[in-house]
Amino acid sequence: MHERDTRIERLNKLRDMGISPYPAGKYSGMKIELIKEQFDSYNEKEVNVIGRLYAIREHGKVFFADIKDESGKLQLYFKKDFLPGQQFDIAQLLDIGDVVSVAGQLTKTRTGEITVIVKNVNLLSKSLRPLPEKWHGLTDAEVRYRQRYLDLISNDDVKKVFNVRFRIINLLREFLRSKGFLEVETPMMQPIAGGATARPFITHHNALDIELYLRVAPELYLKRLLVGGFEKIFELNKNFRNEGISTRHNPEFTMMELYQAYGDYSTMMELTEQLINMLVKELHGKEQIEYQGTVLNFSLPFRRAKYKDLFREEVGLDMTDTSRILELAESLSIPISNKTYMKIANDVFENKVESKLVNPTFVVEYPVEISPLAKQKEDDPSVTERFELFVSSMEIANAFTELNDPLEQKKRFERQVADKEEGMDKIDDDFLSALEYGMPPAGGLGIGIDRLTMLLTNQASIRDVILFPLQRPK
Repeated sequence: MHERDTRIERLNKLRDMGISPYPAGKYSGMKIELIKEQFDSYNEKEVNVIGRLYAIREHGKVFFADIKDESGKLQLYFKKDFLPGQQFDIAQLLDIGDVVSVAGQLTKTRTGEITVIVKNVNLLSKSLRPLPEKWHGLTDAEVRYRQRYLDLISNDDVKKVFNVRFRIINLLREFLRSKGFLEVETPMMQPIAGGATARPFITHHNALDIELYLRVAPELYLKRLLVGGFEKIFELNKNFRNEGISTRHNPEFTMMELYQAYGDYSTMMELTEQLINMLVKELHGKEQIEYQGTVLNFSLPFRRAKYKDLFREEVGLDMTDTSRILELAESLSIPISNKTYMKIANDVFENKVESKLVNPTFVVEYPVEISPLAKQKEDDPSVTERFELFVSSMEIANAFTELNDPLEQKKRFERQVADKEEGMDKIDDDFLSALEYGMPPAGGLGIGIDRLTMLLTNQASIRDVILFPLQRPK
């Protein structure tokens, strides 16, 4: 008989006994971690525990089982003498995976294992499918991501990663609130895809009969709020980009984006390194951590390096050496058709330079042609007051002194549309109108939460820090 059929047979036996396999009700129990930590206080006393059964070891009229809740695991001892009426019969119809509530006397076995002598058991949810691989954990990545619920049941380390992820988000919020930032919300569906150069997801609103875009970035709406008088704001939410999937990219990802009126990119740089240094110390208790076999040093200040200097050092060419850079791009199989020279040069930068940026490094002064929303440097208009933070060759943060000149912003938007940049087929005239009312000088910052979590939990793939990453259909 198939395992599922056997379990359904047991479920029907329970129903014949008048026991509901999925009862309604309110249940409470003590956390297993607390019971273990305070064993001396509860020894020989009655305790209540709620959780999932993970192992059953039968010995005739006596059997043992392990129960787990989110805090830990505890051994249960079932003996007919201690279970009144039909309680022992109910216990014998339990399966691994069942969710139960038990009450009994806490004790220790001769081998020193903390155990509950069960005196009452209630089935709360009958499991009809066996858990995978006899509790040694899922190893097939496809199954792990597609059926994350089984991955979480089977692999305690996976659950720890996500507990850390949610702690990172909470710490980030607390840090920003302590600095006077207000958390806000802006539209996820937008009439124009703006704020980043990226291919958007397109949807349709039936009632208005218009196309809308899932946002590629919240930037243009957050800047409208600066015009409206908010001075320190942040948003922590999803962005959507209709692009490739890899160990570092998921089409739906979490970003923290903030803006500070009367600040600039140096303000953002100080804030970024303070924030990340705080997270590292809070989570690891030190400033050096290991990521994928390499020790990373997050002590302050982080390294600063100019874009053009890194290009010259690592590529071996000056950025003005156009013909040789184009030749190099072709030799690296970088597509060059329908792209501006600076886009091609930046592809070369990504190919040759970013892999060398291991310890935290602020790459500063990006070329104006690839920074359409950043303010130019007054002493060198060919570059902008912009940085990207790289750690372990990954871009973690991006920040500017924000462009608040509406006439210059319009020129840059027009250039993007003319160059047919991905996702930029029309100009956001309302945003330009907002700028014409006067946006205060400001610094802006975006941090990718998924990649930051990868670093802080030592995970090689972005899929290991997203609960439900996008999968191909079966």
